Amino acid sequence: MIVKSAAFVTSAVKPPQYPEALHPEVAFAGRSNVGKSSLINTLVNRKRLVKTSSTPGRTQLINFFTVNDRISLVDLPGYGYAKVPASVTRNWGPMIETYLKGRKTLKAVVLILDIRRTPGIEEKNFIDWLELYHRTPILVLTKADKLSKSVQKKQRQAIGTTLGVDEAALILFSAKTRLGRPEVWSAIERAVLDEHHERD
Repeated sequence: MIVKSAAFVTSAVKPPQYPEALHPEVAFAGRSNVGKSSLINTLVNRKRLVKTSSTPGRTQLINFFTVNDRISLVDLPGYGYAKVPASVTRNWGPMIETYLKGRKTLKAVVLILDIRRTPGIEEKNFIDWLELYHRTPILVLTKADKLSKSVQKKQRQAIGTTLGVDEAALILFSAKTRLGRPEVWSAIERAVLDEHHERD
């Protein structure tokens, strides 16, 4: 996709605060510090559209952005970071579940994983959750530039096995080298177009 414009719309915690559902939406989810903000910024060719923080767990709201006034990108709070207060952790599940379950314009969810880490039960549960709500998962392995090609290949196979998915479905990505940017956009556009065709 050629990105001509990208803008922050609003932050929300509950449905009455969500922006009007004007465009198809793609949400981004992942463990804290997995490179979610960097991925979104790379996709839209902006350095600081999504604020990156050196403190994992800083994003605790659902943040909505529009691209080219025709698609919405939604940044979900990161999960699994121990230093986030227990009250925030308790609120995370219901806040995200409410959004994932009820948002009519949500077409796909990009689940971001650090290629250097083995996925845990949270990631497996999240994929099961997406299937339950009939949300298209797009699986992206970030920080690929930190590993050699041979180690990338091994990790991709291992992560695919752990998650029970075909390794070909795992997109290698690097914010530093922009590896995988076209592939992520292609997967997003396919998910959005498929939905349009189903409705036609």
